[in-house]
This record gives sequence, C-alpha cells and structure tokens, in this order.
Amino acid sequence: MSLKLFAPLLASTVMMSSAALADEGMWTFDNFPIAAVNKEYGTQIDQAWLDHVRGAAVRLSTGCSASVVTGQALVLTNNHCVAGCAQDLSSKGHDFFQEGYIAHSRAEERKCGGMQAEILTAISDVTAQMQAAGQGQTGEALVKARTAASSAIEKQACGDDEKFRCQVVDLYHGGQFKLYKYRKYSDVRLVFSPGFKAAFFGGDPDNFNFPRYDLDSAFVRLYENGKPVSTPDHLKWNASAPTAGEPVFIAGNPGGTDRQLTIAQLETQRDLQIPMTLVQYAELRGRLTRFGAESPEHERIAQDLLFGLENSYKVYFGRLFALNGGDLLSQKQAQEAALRLKVPQLNLGAEFGDPWATIAGAQDDLAALYLPYRFVERGPIGSDLFDYARSLVRAAAERQKPSAERLPGYSDSQLPLLEKEVLDVKPVHAPLEQLLFEFWLSKSREYLTADNPYTKLLLGRDSPEHLATVLAASKLGDAAVRKKLWDGGWAAVQASDDPLIKYVLRIDPEARKLRTEWDNRVDGPISAASEKIAKARFAAFGDTIYPDATFTLRLSYGKIAGWTYNGVTVPPFTYFKGLYERATGKAPFDLDPRWIAAKDKLNSNTVFDISTTNDIIGGNSGSPLINARGEVIGAVFDGNIHSLGGNYGYDPVLNRAVSVSAAAVSEALRKVYHADALADELAGS
Repeated sequence: MSLKLFAPLLASTVMMSSAALADEGMWTFDNFPIAAVNKEYGTQIDQAWLDHVRGAAVRLSTGCSASVVTGQALVLTNNHCVAGCAQDLSSKGHDFFQEGYIAHSRAEERKCGGMQAEILTAISDVTAQMQAAGQGQTGEALVKARTAASSAIEKQACGDDEKFRCQVVDLYHGGQFKLYKYRKYSDVRLVFSPGFKAAFFGGDPDNFNFPRYDLDSAFVRLYENGKPVSTPDHLKWNASAPTAGEPVFIAGNPGGTDRQLTIAQLETQRDLQIPMTLVQYAELRGRLTRFGAESPEHERIAQDLLFGLENSYKVYFGRLFALNGGDLLSQKQAQEAALRLKVPQLNLGAEFGDPWATIAGAQDDLAALYLPYRFVERGPIGSDLFDYARSLVRAAAERQKPSAERLPGYSDSQLPLLEKEVLDVKPVHAPLEQLLFEFWLSKSREYLTADNPYTKLLLGRDSPEHLATVLAASKLGDAAVRKKLWDGGWAAVQASDDPLIKYVLRIDPEARKLRTEWDNRVDGPISAASEKIAKARFAAFGDTIYPDATFTLRLSYGKIAGWTYNGVTVPPFTYFKGLYERATGKAPFDLDPRWIAAKDKLNSNTVFDISTTNDIIGGNSGSPLINARGEVIGAVFDGNIHSLGGNYGYDPVLNRAVSVSAAAVSEALRKVYHADALADELAGS
C-alpha cells in the first residue's frame, strides 16, 4: 500500500554514493539530467516535455500526488489517497471506504473536506535572500530570521491573489532555497473510488510486495466557482499494454528522505525516535482493533485511521531494521569520512568549523527534549479535535502579529490552507476521539512519569480516563462552531467555554516554550550546521546530486523491469487472471462481489500492476507513471519490499516502484463498475 505513510526496510545489497547511480534520483524540474537520460534511454526529453508534465502534475494537501488526465480537470490518484474523503462522506448506512464511490454525473461528484490541489507554475532561486537572512545566527534567532524572510518572499510573489500559493522550499538542507509558486484549487470533489477490497487486495501480507493485484486508483475533479476547471494542459491517457524495458517517468511529490543526514542523526533515529514510534504505534493499533471489535459502527469509524497506522508500523519497523542492518551505517560512515577529508581542499573558509560535531552535540539536546516535545507540542496521534483546537488557538494568537513575526505555518501565505482545513465540514466521532485522548494522556504519564512538570501540565490532578471524556465532549466537531471561533479571533477564543479550547489555552504557553527551546537547542544549530555541510557537498560534487525529498515536485526516471533475488526472477507485470488465481475467498484475499460477477467479461490478459526501476518514496502515492511520449500509463501506489530502504539510499538492482496500469483502470471502469461516462472521458483525453 501506501507510499503516503512510508519508511524503509533496506536490502543488504543497497548501494549509495554522493553522485547519483543509474535510475537514481528524485530530481527537481529545474535540474533534471536531460542529456544523461536521453543518452541512456534513447528518449527525446526536452524543456517543452518537462513543462508539459509539470503543468499536469498535482500535489494534494493530504500528502499524496496526482495528475490531471482530461481537459475537464479530472485528476488521477490512488484510492488510499482519497480513503479519508470516502470515510468522511460515509455514514452508518453507506460505507464508501469499503464499498467505493461512483459519480455517474457531475451532480454526484462530492466535495472532499479539507483537500486542496496544487499545480506548480514556477520555480525561482531565493538562496541569496534566505542565507543572508540567517547569516551569523543560530538557535531560535536563525529560525525566526528564516521564517520572516520566507514570509516576505512568499507575500511579495503571491500578494493577495487567492488562486495562488507561494512556498519557500529548503533544498539540500539549507544549501539552496527555491520559491515554488502553485496554482491552487480548494474545491476538490470525489468522482470514483473502487472500494477497499479491490484497491488493497492481499492486505498487509501483500503490502510492500510484488506480484500485486491492486486497483489502487481513484479520480477526483477540480472545481472553481461551482464548475469544473478547464485544463487544456493535461496528460493523455494511454490504456494500451505497456512493454517490458520501455523508459518511464514518475512525476510526484516525494514526502521526505534522510539520505543526506549525518551518522549522528541516523543513530538518534535508530536508538530513540523510531523505537519510541514503534512502541506507541503498536499499542495504539491494539486499542483501535479492540475498539473496532466493540460494534460495526466502531469498526467503521476507526478503519481509516487503523489502516494508516498499520501501514506506518510496518514502515517504521523496516526503517529500524535498515539502521540495525550494519551495511547501511558502515556505508554512510565511509561517505561522511570521505567528504570530511575533502573539506581542507575545498576552500570553505575558517568559519566552516566542524558542522558534523555541532550536529552530534545537538543530538544530546534532542534526546533531552524529545519526550516532552513529542507529548506536549505534538499532541495526540490522529485526533482531529485536538488539531482543530490547537490551530484555532494559535491562529488567533498569531494573526495579531505581522506575518513575518509569526510561528512557522501561520504566515499570510500559509493561513488560507490552514483555514480551509479547519473550517471544511468533516465528521468527528466522539468515541474515537475519547480513545485517542486517553491513549495520549496515559502514555504521557507513563513515559514522562507522574511527578514530571509536563505530566502535571497535561493532567493536573485528573486521570487520563476522566480528562479524555471531558475533552471529547468538545463542540469543535461542528464546523459552524469552528467558524465562529476563527472569525472571532483572539477575543472569541479567550471567551470560549469549550472544554478543549480552554485546555489548549492552558497548556499552550508551555508548549510554545518547549518549541522555542527546541529551536534554540535542536533545529537552529542543526540547520546552520547542515547548511555548511551542503556547501561542502556542492563544492565537491556541484549540481550532479539531487536534494533530499521535501514534498515538492520531483521527476524520477527508469524502465519497466522486474528483478532477481536469491535466484528467483520476478516478472514486471501481473495480469487480471492472476487476481482470480490468488483469490481464496478469505480475507484479505477475498474479492469484491463486483469482480466476481465480472470475471467472464474481463480480458484476463489485461496488465494489472507494473514494476519499474524508478526511485520513489512516501508522498509519491498517486504519481502518474508516464511514458516517453508524455502519456500516463499508470499510477504509482507502492514499492517492493527492497525499496523500503529508499529513505536512506537507492539500490538499482532490487528497488522497484509498483503502479496500477491505465489498461487495468479502463477495463475495470467499463466491465466491473459500469462507469462508462468516466471511461469515455479518459478515452477522449
């Protein structure tokens, strides 16, 4: 499943270097290695091709990627990228998460609350302005200076035009700063979801594996002023059978990688951050499973959160496995040592110092602050109510300040998306919220201990069980209540008698102090030191390297290919006939009844899922799989088990991306789901 919630398991043969390997790289669109790719694959990629693909690539605020595939703003993505929307649109009698959703007319296309789509229109370099803003500073001063500079740059670039969003992006850990300007669409409506069984056939046993037989695809449409947007710049739909060995490209927004972190940072992940995450996810998963077993309605309202949590647990286990595997850290140590040996010859100046030592020292402060920062500043896992309350309280406080002086996330350029996420209508389920509050508060007391000042801040003299009941009684699940507080600003928030607003108002001063301390002792020093290391990398390797992923638009290249491991060769395609051979009638290998009914109508030799050598990571979910002609032939939804090391490096021998084919989608739309109007629209694109 889901590259949206993604972290890695590393094959022991993983190979990494400071310069990109064949098919390696999540390249920015302004530094794509056109000549090298054309030479290797015999393609004719040029700037016009790149501009066309960029203009059709979509970033979704839900943490996924997508692409425009018709002139009527129809957007292809993954089912798991719209699962939250399907869940929100569901009710006790209509479970669209499980059953799927089909809009047979424009009138039936339903808005996805909180979802925003963005298309990148321009990239410009603002490195000089951003680096000058933080010159000679560290700690909170550096964070504030950079926040103020980015706010001013974004404001100047986008002004008050509500159709655009501007974002200053940190690349190479401070080595470059780019301004990304997006055309945004705040009205995104669900058109088609195939349902859970078809999209995630094979469940957790097949997750991050191949062969796969998943129709993990979905469609949404972009609206403006109540009407579908006209999108002449879109990718042509190609439902022909793909060919093994043909070159393919993936345009999407990989969420984040740690390929350029120092050894000290990776050791902190291994020894502290990931183990803590795994323990918490494992217990919360158990509580959600028990909750779902209490009633069919509890099972329904918890299924989307449990689905994501189970995937994330597998992902973080893989990440820990990678860091404990031996080969990864030894290779990283060799790379780091080699770069450090180059420093004296790079003429970086006396002020360069030893940034690796600075980062190593900051790890002690990170460890000291980690638990209170995790529990107090981050809050409960998965709670919509807490997120609403925190956003309302902080937005009200920050909006009283000039944009450049606000906390990150609350500048004028960032507020519109936050406002949409807070005010869009979405269901909130008090019983589920109570479980999440109780888990958070009980784990806070357990890990921080009962006498810790932060435990007393969170609980006072109350118990986790009782306080969770009080907080879950909040009225913030009502969008009208949230709007009144948002519009009323600080005065309305202070006057509110909502128990959760009052609670967040009480703990927020200390949470802010923690955030300031984190900036001073962790983020600030690491940012300044990382910028120096990036400077050394540029001096040594120039722009032949690509930046770590940052949930911004990237392009990867590769070919359709399987792989061989332990003497077993895995072909690059699966076919419809394999789905029926794999089906057992028992979960998770049981078929959607619609697929059983359609078996004899389907072309059994239709290519279902595809394996390719493209370099991907979480956030690439929903990215279009594109052929050399710029046509979409599928949508990425996963990687194989070996690719889980992608957070730390790329192995060209074993790493594979997994996509559902456009051929499978078209065949299923007509013969399984009887969505002929949608299939006709795609065929005419």
